[in-house]
Amino acid sequence: MLACPLGCSGEGSSPTPDGLDFSALMAPDDTAGALPPRQPYRARDGARLHYRHYEADSPVWLILIHGSATDSVYLQRFANAVAGAGAAQVVTPDLRGHGPSPGRRGDIAYIDQLEDDLADLVGHLRSWGGAGRVIVGGHSSGGGLALRFAAGEHGDLASGYLLLAPYLGHDAPTARPSGNGWARPNLWRIVPIAAANALGIRWFNGVDVLYFDLPARYRTGRETLAYSYRLMTGFGPADYRSAFATLDAPALLLAGAEDEAFRPERYAPAITPHNAAVDIELLDGVSHLGLVMRDATAKRAVRWLDALRQPVD
Repeated sequence: MLACPLGCSGEGSSPTPDGLDFSALMAPDDTAGALPPRQPYRARDGARLHYRHYEADSPVWLILIHGSATDSVYLQRFANAVAGAGAAQVVTPDLRGHGPSPGRRGDIAYIDQLEDDLADLVGHLRSWGGAGRVIVGGHSSGGGLALRFAAGEHGDLASGYLLLAPYLGHDAPTARPSGNGWARPNLWRIVPIAAANALGIRWFNGVDVLYFDLPARYRTGRETLAYSYRLMTGFGPADYRSAFATLDAPALLLAGAEDEAFRPERYAPAITPHNAAVDIELLDGVSHLGLVMRDATAKRAVRWLDALRQPVD
């Protein structure tokens, strides 16, 4: 049931007292590359949602999803590196309920709405005459949402999946019991709401049930510090086992060997029995948030994306 904390950690600085280090959220502009402006698209309910487009001369399009409590800005360095190498056009959406102008911050209308929004984004990109080969990826809970998308009704829209330290679920072997202390679930609300949903009762799904303790010095006004039950539930895989078992598209999973949010050494034992074709690789000396800040991660993703480049009928 529990959505993933972003599990942020930086490189080369001390963690906060609860075990987290958010300093890598502050990527220097002179090394991260240009931050494209947000562009709008319309979702099926008429909502105006936004994304950033990192242009490249490539037939491959990578939709890269941010982690929980934040928005697409921290993916700037990784997206610029991938697009700059010509491996893919990179699109980083601000998910519904997130970013500088979210409508209802921290909430969605129904549990599967984020999947529908991603499908509508694919349709929008293809309406330009582009986005022939689409890869869906994400970092942390964004990777969990990519996996949820793969297992859902829209999964056939993507030709591959790039999972960066993905959230597999609160009961997955990769989960750390403490969640690193920055995401606070209200189990007094979650448990009865989940029971009500099992009975088909959705009345309480808009109630906030998950809270994020982002230190004040790292807040920008774009953060989302509370999630409703439906957003929490929709921002991760329903069942990682069945999701991987049914995944028949190429998939690359990268994680830092020093990941503080999850147990990286447990990705392969958790996934391989369900899908031995998933390429899983741990990067030495890399933390959870550091994964999208390191050149080595982008270079590995570029090699994988280059292998997928072929004409699309």
